[in-house]
Amino acid sequence: MPPKRQREQPESAEATSNATVGRSGEGQRGDYLTTAQGVRLPDTDHSLKAGPRGPSLMEDFHLREKITHFDHERIPERVVHARGAAAHGTFRAHGNASSVTKAGFLERGRETPVFVRFSTVLGSRGSADTVRDVRGFAVKFYTDEGNFDLVGNNMPVFFIQDGIKFPDVIHAGKPHPDREIPQAQTAHDTFWDFVSLHTEATHHVMWAMSDRGIPRSYRTMEGFGVHTFRLVNAEGETSLVKFHWKPVAGVHSLVWEEAQIAAGVDPDFHRRDMADGIDAGAPLEYELGMQVMPDSEDEMFEGIDLLDPTKIVPEELAEVQLVGRLTLDRNPTNYFAETEQVAFHTGNLVPGIEVTDDPLMQARLFSYLDTQLTRLGGPNFTQLPINCPHAAVNDNLRDGMHQTLIHQGQAPYLPNSVDDALPTTATEAEGAYVHRPIEVSGPKIRANPVSFDDHFSQATLFWKSLSRIEKIHEIEAFTFELGKCFSQTIQARVLQSLAQVDAELCAAVAEGLGLPAPLGTPAEDVTPSAALSQIPPGPGPIAGRIIGVVATSAADLGGIGKLRRVVEAQGAILRVLAPAGGTLKRGRGLQPVARTFLTARSIEFDAMVVADGTAGLHDIKLTILLQEMFRHCKAIGAWGDGRQVLTDAGIDVDAPGIVLADEVAKPFSAELVKSVGLHRVWERAEHVMND
Repeated sequence: MPPKRQREQPESAEATSNATVGRSGEGQRGDYLTTAQGVRLPDTDHSLKAGPRGPSLMEDFHLREKITHFDHERIPERVVHARGAAAHGTFRAHGNASSVTKAGFLERGRETPVFVRFSTVLGSRGSADTVRDVRGFAVKFYTDEGNFDLVGNNMPVFFIQDGIKFPDVIHAGKPHPDREIPQAQTAHDTFWDFVSLHTEATHHVMWAMSDRGIPRSYRTMEGFGVHTFRLVNAEGETSLVKFHWKPVAGVHSLVWEEAQIAAGVDPDFHRRDMADGIDAGAPLEYELGMQVMPDSEDEMFEGIDLLDPTKIVPEELAEVQLVGRLTLDRNPTNYFAETEQVAFHTGNLVPGIEVTDDPLMQARLFSYLDTQLTRLGGPNFTQLPINCPHAAVNDNLRDGMHQTLIHQGQAPYLPNSVDDALPTTATEAEGAYVHRPIEVSGPKIRANPVSFDDHFSQATLFWKSLSRIEKIHEIEAFTFELGKCFSQTIQARVLQSLAQVDAELCAAVAEGLGLPAPLGTPAEDVTPSAALSQIPPGPGPIAGRIIGVVATSAADLGGIGKLRRVVEAQGAILRVLAPAGGTLKRGRGLQPVARTFLTARSIEFDAMVVADGTAGLHDIKLTILLQEMFRHCKAIGAWGDGRQVLTDAGIDVDAPGIVLADEVAKPFSAELVKSVGLHRVWERAEHVMND
C-alpha cells in the first residue's frame, strides 16, 4: 500500500488570514468548495435549469467557470480525445428520412463529403490505440446547408447525466496528478472512486468493461450519437431521434491479451489498420441509422427518459431505420492540418435537426466552441481548410487572431444602408435555421427529474444480453481493473453497485478480489436485447481483414496464389510470412514476402494458414504466433504437410476452427472465409474450458 496521502494544503494561521488567503501561491485552501472567486457553492453535480427537465441556463456562473477552466487545461493538445485518427469519405442518403426531417443531406441520392475522426478519450497523443477506453466517433458533414457535426462515441450511453460533472469524471479517469500515472487507463483508484460514488455511471461502466472497450478496428466499431435529438420535417412536425452508426463489417473486438500485445508492439494498431485498408482498396463502411420516437410532452418512450444520456432505447422497442451509407475511402494528406486541426462542435446543426434539453448535451453546446478558441488560437478556426464549410459563408464576423480573409465593405453589422444592405437574413423558406418555439418554464433549480434516479436496471439489461463468453470477459475486466485499486473501500463500494446489477457478476468479481459479495436487489423484469451482444448470428464481410500464409521457397506457391485470388476478390488482404524477406520462387511461381517471423505478431492477422511444403519448419517466434492465434480463437488452417507445422507448435488440430485440407480447393477456401467472417471461433474457448 502506498503511504496515505495528506491534504494538499493543511490549514494554518496563514490560511485564515484575510490578508494572505490566495496570495501565497498555494492552492486548494479551505474546507468548502468555492468558485475561483471564493464564493462557496451548494452543489456541483447539477447545472442550473429551468425546472428539473428544462434547459440549462447561461446565468449558471459555476457551470460556465467549471467547464471553461476544464476546456483550457491543455495547450495545445485536446484535453480529451487527444489520440485520434481520421479519414475522408462520402455519405450517400437513401432518401427514406424525408418524412421526419427536412435536412437536405438526407434527401434521396444526395452525396455529402465527410471527414471522420476516431479517437480514444483518456490517453495523450502519444498513448496506444488499443487501451480499454471509450472511442470517439465524430463525423463532419460538409452539407449544402452548412456543416453538421454528429459528435458521438462507440457506446450509446455516458458516465454522467449532467455536463457539469464532465470535468470531474475526466479528472478521475486521467492519471493521478501527483505522479502522472497510469496513462490512458482507468485501472486505478480515482476513476473507480468516482464511478462508485456516482452510481449513474454503472451502465456506462458495464459497456466499458465489456469487449466494446477494446474494439478490433474502426471498421468493426459501432457508433452512437448518445443524446436524443429533435427532428423537424418540412411541415414543421417534430419527432425525437437517436442516431446509430452500423458498421457493414460487423461489430467485433479484440481479446484482452491482444489489446495488451498491440499496445506494446504496435501502439498505432487501429490507425494503421484503417490507413492500410483504405490504401488496399478496402474502405470503411457504415450505415447511418435512426431510432425515431414520438415527440411527446414528457419526452419519455416506453418508460425510458429520452433526456437521460445514461439510458438506451432497446432496438426491440424502436427499430433502427437505416437512412444512408458512409464510406471512408481517402486517407488524410497531412495529419496535423486535417486530423489534428479539425474542430467538431455539437452545436453545428442544419435545418431539420435540433438539440433537446438533455443536460449533458446542453453543456457540450458551450464546451466544444470554448475549447476550440484556446486549442486553435482564436475565433477564426473555421477558416482552416478542414473546418471550412462547403456552403457559402457571409458571417459578418471580423478580425481576431489568425484572420486569413480580407473582408470587403464598411458595415459589419445589420441592418445597414452602406454596403447595399448586404448580407440579409434569410427566412425559413430560404433555408434559415429557425428554432422550434418550444415553451420553457420552471423554477431555477439545481436538480434532476425523478426519472433520472434509476441507475441499475439498464446495466442489468446489458449484462443479461451478453453471451457466456462475453460475460466471462466482463468479469475478467472488472476484476483486473478493481484489482489495480489500492483501496478496499473503493473495491467494496463498486461491488455494492454490481450487486444491484446481477448477483452472478458481483459474486464472480468479489471472488477474484478476495472480498465478500454483498447482496443486492437487481431488476428482475428485464428483457434481453439481442443487439447488445457482439456475437454475430452468421458470417459477415471480410473486406479489410488480413489473412497470413506461412511459407518457404519449398512451399506450394501455386496454392498460395489460388487462395490470394479468393480472399482478395472479397476485399481481404493476404500476406505471406517467411523466415526471411524478399520473394519466394519455385519454378514459375512467385510470391512476395510481406512479413518475416521477426516482424510479424499474431495481432496483425485475422487468420493464419500454413502452406503445403513447410513440414520441418521450426521457429520459436512462429510457434508463439500460432499459439497466440489459437488462444485468441482466430481461424487457423493448413493444407498438405502444413498440418505438421501446427502439430509441432502444439496446436490441437481437432479443435474447432482448424481448417485442414490436402490442397487449396473451393471447400477449403470457403470454410476459411466463413471462419474469418465470424471473427472468432468462440466454440474453441468452450472447447478449451471444457478440457
